[in-house]
Amino acid sequence: MKISRRDAIAVSGSALAGLSVTGLDPRKLAAEVASREQEFPDRLETVDPRDGFPVALPLNSDGSAPEHPESDAGPIQEREGRLMWRTPDRTAPEIEYDYQRMAVRVDTRGLGTKRGTLRFSDLEPLPRVSKTYLLQCGAPLPSGVVKWTGVRFTDFADMLGIVPGAHYCRLTASDGHYVDESMVELRHPQVMLAWLMNDEPITPQHGAPLRLVVPFRYGNRSIKAITDIIFGTPGLPSPAA
Repeated sequence: MKISRRDAIAVSGSALAGLSVTGLDPRKLAAEVASREQEFPDRLETVDPRDGFPVALPLNSDGSAPEHPESDAGPIQEREGRLMWRTPDRTAPEIEYDYQRMAVRVDTRGLGTKRGTLRFSDLEPLPRVSKTYLLQCGAPLPSGVVKWTGVRFTDFADMLGIVPGAHYCRLTASDGHYVDESMVELRHPQVMLAWLMNDEPITPQHGAPLRLVVPFRYGNRSIKAITDIIFGTPGLPSPAA
């Protein structure tokens, strides 16, 4: 199958990033050209919603997550043996997985009294909590009732001396995924920074060494393998390209 030079040039630079020109598959390149040439609708169109997504997320009447007895805790049921990582092979990036040796960059940007590198020794003095919640993806899987152990995010924020003027927090994972959450939500008493899962260190695939747990949201909000935490007013900095 041949592709013209004109069509090849039409492919965006981002589509070619990281590829060797000598190793390009003409069929894949042609498909990319075709998809780029499809015009975005210039008016609203009726489309079918995604089948079976999202699944129901059971919550209490006040919007909080139901707490489960510890006896309900067990493994997370995975989808095709893989969890949601934004990496080519859908596995956790190589970082320091030992929570006792964690090094998380924390930037309070003048909105707190502490900033720098967060170590486990900084979290140890805070009240430790263990809670058992359902972790539910927007799709049927991954899903599972899990016992999490860590500290409440609000205690962590107070340790940093975060002022009321800090409205948002961005947490970034080792794969570059990030979430921006309001401080009102993060200070909910159920939100945790956890390093143990079912009384064992969180595994790399499930977010070692430290992950966020937001039990009243879908699992992708409980960001894994946190590497950076930054606080801000409504104007958080743009994420790195």
